Amino acid sequence: MVNKDFDKLVLNRASLPADPEKFFEGMGHFRELMMMYNSAIREVTTKLTILNDELSLGNRKNPIQFIKSRVKKPLSIVNKLEKLEKEISVDSIMNCLNDVAGIRVICSFIDDVYKISDMLTKQDDIRLIKIKDYIKNPKANGYRSYHMIIEIPVFFSDSKRWIRVEIQIRTVAMDFWASLEHELKYKKDLEDSKDIEDELKKCAKVIAETDYKMLSIRNQIEGKK
Repeated sequence: MVNKDFDKLVLNRASLPADPEKFFEGMGHFRELMMMYNSAIREVTTKLTILNDELSLGNRKNPIQFIKSRVKKPLSIVNKLEKLEKEISVDSIMNCLNDVAGIRVICSFIDDVYKISDMLTKQDDIRLIKIKDYIKNPKANGYRSYHMIIEIPVFFSDSKRWIRVEIQIRTVAMDFWASLEHELKYKKDLEDSKDIEDELKKCAKVIAETDYKMLSIRNQIEGKK
């Protein structure tokens, strides 16, 4: 049963202890919120798995290589709300944050990225909130991925909640590059970090060209134009 007063909880940052992680984990309201986001992740993951099974029928290989998911940590949630200058509350989390529940979908080819996105958003219980196409419009650092914010209904014993989920869809090559770039962010003290950033940008370009070449080769093999 979802608590009727669930959305009313408001906290003050100054009242939080030094370790917000343990504090939030001990709160019934927060555990309930995380349960809802985890439930939304399971709903979307099931949909993606079914689509992958359908697309793999016949002689085709599965377009989805693997799926990763995570729920944002309490401290990250608090920090982001503060950055947005929003109150620390369940209502703010659900209405102001789009990426508490996150799913990453790794595909073989670029056209699989768009195919999965299109098939998912055509389902009548999915609300598409926002799209950011960093494949066609890469970030300045070379980052490429396809981002979607959706809402999905999650049914509980006595209610239905629309929960937002961020979905990132990318190729294996894009994911490999993003993992390396992520490591660089946490090693800013390296003397040659600027050189590494420049090299990563070059690698991003090479990876993008390779992705399109591999797609072209696959299309030739399958007899597509």
